Amino acid sequence: MHREQAKEKKSSMQYRQLGRAGVCVSTIALGSWLTYGNSVEEEAAIQCVHKAYEIGINFFDTANVYNRGAAEQVVGRALKDFSRDSFVLATKVYFPMGDGPNDRGLSRKHILEQCHASLRRLGTDYIDLYQCHRYDPEVPLEETLRALDDLVTQGKVLSVGVSEWSATQIADAVYMARELNLDRIVSNQPIYNMLQRYIERDVLPLCEREGIGQVVFSPLSQGILTGKYKPGQPPQAGTRAADPNLNTFMHDLMHEKTLTAVQHLQTLAQQGGYSLPQMALAWVLRKQIVSAAIIGATRPQQVEENAKAGEITLPDDVLEHIDEILGDIVKYDQ
Repeated sequence: MHREQAKEKKSSMQYRQLGRAGVCVSTIALGSWLTYGNSVEEEAAIQCVHKAYEIGINFFDTANVYNRGAAEQVVGRALKDFSRDSFVLATKVYFPMGDGPNDRGLSRKHILEQCHASLRRLGTDYIDLYQCHRYDPEVPLEETLRALDDLVTQGKVLSVGVSEWSATQIADAVYMARELNLDRIVSNQPIYNMLQRYIERDVLPLCEREGIGQVVFSPLSQGILTGKYKPGQPPQAGTRAADPNLNTFMHDLMHEKTLTAVQHLQTLAQQGGYSLPQMALAWVLRKQIVSAAIIGATRPQQVEENAKAGEITLPDDVLEHIDEILGDIVKYDQ
């Protein structure tokens, strides 16, 4: 009976290709930023990963810098119970992993050393998607692309992607890889949500033309689009906004006008029969160039609830109402 129920749950999960790459990923991915190996106890983190896998999520995203490797270790231990060919595992490289001059960036030395370190921490022989966590202006782009291509040739990495690169930086990488016959970028991991839409102007058109899938992070805008932060009230203890170690990127969004608009969005979502987080995720997934939206979770129930967003198609009138509610709150520039 349990297996039948799990099979039934998996059938409702939606999958999309990762850009023009052949691999298919669940439209909802489970991330580990600010949670696994840090604020979420390991047992709770493993329960979230297992719940995600049970309901059909096959895409798991982490990074070497998340709590200096601890998140990768937790994700690796959580996934060891499952067949390696049944999930897609992504991690990243760029940010400092030590105090030395070569312990950061996108040099050949740092990329190769950190890939090997990530493989050890994750307990796997290969990484499905290896992403450049930021652009490195101090290293020649050709050096970075050749290092990534070598990892693909060696079978340690199956596909490569970037995160938070500008349209110009992505275009330069695409054209250089094409000219040098190197493995191409298949994905970009940007911030994208109803409040922060800066990729719509340049990044999305370029990526649509070049077949680069978007693996969106912060689709709930650091939790603001859950509706839990109320205008005129201080953040509740235990929330991300109340933690000075976690709320660094939230200050520009925690305005009364924004929080009031979010309450109106919550009412709109309830009228449609879904939660605000589900509506926010469905809004992101309305674009086919978005291969997946990464969610964070501290409880298995959050994973299950948010994953239902993949089944929701927002009608045009709801999309128009969302834009009316948000108006000039929306940020189109970084």
